[in-house]
Order: sequence, then C-alpha cells, then structure tokens
Amino acid sequence: MKIYTKTGDRGTTALVGGKRVPKTHVRLEAYGTVDELNAVLGWLLTEVEGMACVEVLKRVQHRLFVVGAELATERVEKTESAPLTEEAVLELEREIDGMNEVLPPLRAFILPGGGHAAAVCHVARTVCRRAERAIFRVAETAPVDEVLMRFMNRLSDFLFVLARYLNFEQKKDEIFWDNSCK
Repeated sequence: MKIYTKTGDRGTTALVGGKRVPKTHVRLEAYGTVDELNAVLGWLLTEVEGMACVEVLKRVQHRLFVVGAELATERVEKTESAPLTEEAVLELEREIDGMNEVLPPLRAFILPGGGHAAAVCHVARTVCRRAERAIFRVAETAPVDEVLMRFMNRLSDFLFVLARYLNFEQKKDEIFWDNSCK
C-alpha cells in the first residue's frame, strides 16, 4: 500500500465520511494538534520508562486517537454514544490527586524546565492547551462531546502536575518565576 494518495496536493483533505475540506479547516487544526500532542506524549514515554505514569500515558495516547477520530468526523448533531467515558476524566483526576499528595504545595508560578522529562512534559502540556483551544473553536460551530472537552482540560492539568512530579521524583529543582526580572 502506498502512503501517498495525491488527493491533498491541492490543499484539501477528506474528513471521516468523505467530505473534502480545506487543509486550513478548524477541524484539521484541532485533530492535527491532538495528533501533535500524541507524538509529544510518545516522546515523553521514552523519558519515563519504568515509572508508574507509563501505563496512564499509554491509555491517554489511545484516548487521544479516539479524540482525533471524533474531531475528524463532521456531525450535525450530537451522537448518542460518547467517544470517551467519564471514567477517562476521573482517572486523570485520581492521578492528579495522587501526585499532589506527595508534592510540596505550589506557592509560586513555575517555569517549564527542571529535568529533561519534566521539560518534555511541559511541552506536552502547552500542546494540549493549544489542542483544547482548537477543539473549543470547533465547538463554536458544531457539536463536540462535553466529556471529550473535559478530558482535554483535565489532561493539561494532569500534564502540569506530572511535570512537577517528575522533577520531584528525579530530585530536580523546580524553577520559580522571579517577578523582578524585567
């Protein structure tokens, strides 16, 4: 099977179902950013091998594939079957709460960085936020499942806390924002 089809050479692509749209379409921006996030999570997984977060991150990757497929499917109205379950959101919340139990309280803004794994995690967090904004742009004109949107919001929170946790586990100092730097 050839990987190239040549059907997108003129600036359009097909959504699930066959409708052709410009490559600048809001749906493509949304699911393309979700795909980028999934790639960054793949990178992050190479940095955290053997850690407890690996299985959660793998499940997130699979769920992001579902999110991308949902965003690539144009719907005129909401469907009865949700692409993600509430359990996907609850799992992230449990993970956030568990990590926060061992982390020192956050008393200042932190800058991305510390250890390498945490820095990659912060990149994932910012891509997640961009994906979330793109999904909300889709939701301005078409139905988007509410659980999917909550999942993306919670995922960025999870990635923020995970970055802190990775620094904590790897005994790397967090970088606190110095508001005197002007």
